[in-house]
Order: sequence, then C-alpha cells, then structure tokens
Amino acid sequence: MDITMKAFLLKLIGGETLTREETHEIMLGIIAQKYNDSQIAAMLMALQARGVTVDELLGFRDGLLETGKRVDISDYNTLDIVGTGGDGKNTFNISTCSAFVIAGAGYKVTKHGNGGSSSVSGASNVLQGHGVKFTDDPDKLRKSLDEAGICYFHAPLFAYGMKFVGPIRKALAVPTCFNLLGPLVNPGHPKNSLHGTANQAQLRLYVNAHQKIGDNFGVVTSYDGYDEISLTSGFKLVTNDFEKVFTPKDMGFNYVDPAEIYGGSTPEEAMKIFDAVLEGTATESQKNVILANAACGISVMDRNLSVEESIAIARESLDSGKALAAFKKFVEINS
Repeated sequence: MDITMKAFLLKLIGGETLTREETHEIMLGIIAQKYNDSQIAAMLMALQARGVTVDELLGFRDGLLETGKRVDISDYNTLDIVGTGGDGKNTFNISTCSAFVIAGAGYKVTKHGNGGSSSVSGASNVLQGHGVKFTDDPDKLRKSLDEAGICYFHAPLFAYGMKFVGPIRKALAVPTCFNLLGPLVNPGHPKNSLHGTANQAQLRLYVNAHQKIGDNFGVVTSYDGYDEISLTSGFKLVTNDFEKVFTPKDMGFNYVDPAEIYGGSTPEEAMKIFDAVLEGTATESQKNVILANAACGISVMDRNLSVEESIAIARESLDSGKALAAFKKFVEINS
C-alpha cells in the first residue's frame, strides 16, 4: 500500500480515523522523507484537534520500533517506569529516582528516557549531570542490568525516526501525538511497565494501548494533572487486574504541597533533590513521593503484594542505602 499524504489528509479532514496500518505507513514515509514539513505538520494538527486513537498511536509506534534499534533482553523480567511528560508541573526527576529504588529492591529496571521537554530536567539530564555516558552497546547495557539492576536507554540512540519530526514538533510548539509515544517505544521491550499520564483521557488511551500490546502494565494519573503519583491529590491506577482510586492516606502518606516536589529552575537544582532522596537527606514529602511511585512499580512487577508490602520493600531499599548503591554502581559502569 502506498497512499499519498494528500489521501491521508483528506480522510482526516473528512472526519475519518486512520488504521494502524496507515499510520505505520505514514511513519515509514516520514522516515524515508517522502513528505514535506507542511504535510507532516498538517497531519499532526489534524490528529491533535480530533484526538489520536489507539490504533493510530500504535501504528506510529510500530513504525518507530521497526526502524529503530532494538536490544534483545527478553531473557530478563524488567520494568520501565516513565511518565509521558507534558504535564507542565516541573517536578524533580521522580520516575528516575524511583527506578533506582526499585533496582535497589532487587527488581530489574530497563529505564527509557530523554532530556526534559516540559520540565527543567529530564531523565537524561540528571544522569548526564552525574557523568553518565549514554550507550546503545548491548553488552554494556546487559552489564549494567546485571551489576546495578538497571540500564538506561537514551531515546535518541534508539528511536531514529523521532529525529525526522523533531524540528516540526519544535516549530509547532504545541503537544502532538508524538509526545505520547516515548514511553511506548522502549527498545528493550520490557515485560512490565508503569506509565504516568497527565489526564484521564491519556490514561484511557494508554490502558487501551497496553491491552493491545499485551504486556503487564500499570497506568497512573493524579487528579490534579501530574503524570505520576504526586501525593498532591488522589490518583487513579489501572493495571491488568484492577482500576482503583487511591488517596495519599490510603498509602499511609500525608498530602504534599506542590511546592515541595518542584524541581527548581535549573537542572542542578533538580539534581540536588534527586541526590538528597537517595542519600537520605531529602524532605519527608520528597522521600514519600519516591516511595509511592517505587512501590507502585514494585506492585506492578509482583502482583501478589499489597500496597503496604510494596511500600515496605521500597522503604527498605531507600533507608538501607541499597538504592544509592544501585545508583553509584550504575554511574560507575556507565561513565
């Protein structure tokens, strides 16, 4: 099938949705540079105005994974923990910090991330700040997973197709469906994932996407617009097994003031909070947010655990220094 972009645009203008196969073809066409920037921008805005469907999103995902670099670590049982971004809240690096708590607790983590888009500091920024050098070498990634319990996929080294839409997305300066693709294109294809979304519509989209992908998932959104468990409000968690609303009190925590988890105005400020949590010198609110997210990730991987048990495991990883040790080992291997 080789349909011109004009035909796709006419379908969208006519109120039709595209099939998974069609958006897969569009993605391959974008990478082959078959379309001009104006056509791609028009397509992105048409999808954004209407709202992307699950099949449309998955078609783009298929194209990115097909043309990107894959790392075969299917012999490991791993978790990715990452938010979609775009919530505009500028928190410190909550999912990245939580990933090391999960690794410290003995679970394998294949973290996927990038530099900050809507926040001062993304996962790649905080890791680079500690001297980490990103790699796509499978042997080094496996070594990191074996010895530190965690490896990191810096998105631009793997999802090559993203660079062909990067300048267009930047010029548009508004969110597009490509903002939602990052967490879904982890090159390690982890068997488990905890993905944060910024609103209820995104949560539903992600749940439906994961159900079609067929992995073991958790999708979370806070009711006040954070794409993670912020403890600033209640939040909804949807997994393969249940759909529940939690409050901070349900997890044994107090409500948190948004200012207490703000990431600051520079990557260095965000990094200081990240370090303080792992070193045990952070505020109670900063620590509790990490415990909540790490516990949620642990409970996705081990579906037999209660909320209380998952929190106890996360707390032991942090308080014992195992999380910090995992981070130090990770930096040592990847520097």
